[in-house]
Amino acid sequence: MAKFVYGMAQSLDGYVDHTVLPAPGPKLFRHFIEWVGSLTGSVYGRVVYELMQYWDEDRPEWDDAEHEFAVVWRRQPKWVVSRTLKSVGPNATLIEGDLETAMRDLKGRYEGEIEVAGPRLAQSLTDLGLIDEYRLIFRPFVLGAGAPFFVGARPPLRLIASGPVGEDAFALNYVPA
Repeated sequence: MAKFVYGMAQSLDGYVDHTVLPAPGPKLFRHFIEWVGSLTGSVYGRVVYELMQYWDEDRPEWDDAEHEFAVVWRRQPKWVVSRTLKSVGPNATLIEGDLETAMRDLKGRYEGEIEVAGPRLAQSLTDLGLIDEYRLIFRPFVLGAGAPFFVGARPPLRLIASGPVGEDAFALNYVPA
């Protein structure tokens, strides 16, 4: 059975707005390349999926690490939960209708880790008791606004791991208590 992991980089004040959060340094970016490369797949909400579609086409300004990230991201299956999208890009499946049934089916059909990306989607899956692990990666910035990592009330959590990640980040890994 697959494990749903909600993990995103965020500011010290808990926001995950990647349109304003500075790009990660080389070591943190390497961490993300390795994590994404190890995933069984990713479940995205519409907003994060549209942001991540940046990686669908090569860009001449990319360095080797960016090309490597694009390769690992493109090859993994993606499931996109949206009420407004009518289609999704390569290697992606649109999830419409009953979220709980669709997510339980994914968990049952796959092994390994499936990333959950998007605060509102993660809150919906938290409310359904489907998130198996929360990975909070704090970056040394204060945004003061944006999408919060936890959209609703923070669920009861138990810390299972912590430590530095990359040049300037710190990770806290939790499971539901």
